[in-house]
Amino acid sequence: MRLLLVEDDRLLAEGLTNQLEKAGFSVDATQTAKEAMILGRQEDYRAVVLDLGLPDGNGLDVLKNWRMAGISFPVLILTARGDWQDKVNGLKAGADDYLAKPFQSEELIARLNAIVRRSEGRTHSMLTAGRFEIDENRQSLTVSDGTEHSLTGTEFRLLRCLMSRPGHVFSKEQLMEQLYNLSESPSENVIEAYIRRLRKLVGPDTIVTRRGQGYLFDDTV
Repeated sequence: MRLLLVEDDRLLAEGLTNQLEKAGFSVDATQTAKEAMILGRQEDYRAVVLDLGLPDGNGLDVLKNWRMAGISFPVLILTARGDWQDKVNGLKAGADDYLAKPFQSEELIARLNAIVRRSEGRTHSMLTAGRFEIDENRQSLTVSDGTEHSLTGTEFRLLRCLMSRPGHVFSKEQLMEQLYNLSESPSENVIEAYIRRLRKLVGPDTIVTRRGQGYLFDDTV
């Protein structure tokens, strides 16, 4: 899952980025309201962590701008502890949840996963498609015979993306956007390599290649 982190505290942002990447997110980070507004409109994010106190503006204005533009990705706002008015204003502006500073990264990740699940119409951390089930907390795959396979970070992000929308064709470009952040520039061939590895786990017919279009997860196999 690709995520935007908007936080002007460099040390906090670096620490959160490391923890979020371990949890299966691909993270773009920015420190300014101006860049956040642009990235939110241009990129395909599954969720956003938005600090309200930014050096060049108010995160609340960024959120309002996104919502007025019809951008509906889930947003978790970061507020100062005890500032209940920020929480109320953020929720009224279209935030999905809030977290007061200081906080534990484990709680942030749990809340992020929860709002993403709600946006996908799910209620728990298990993602099921056909005969297969992903445990998002353990980053593992369980197949129909009950065998569990541990996934690498990239395998988890790629398979989760495909299984989240069975039957939907994802182009290589769309998959690259969900797997890597803006500072990374891997070759598109890396997608083919990981698809081959995943097919060894789910079977060659479950991940279908649509020539000239991309890949889809067939949950009917």
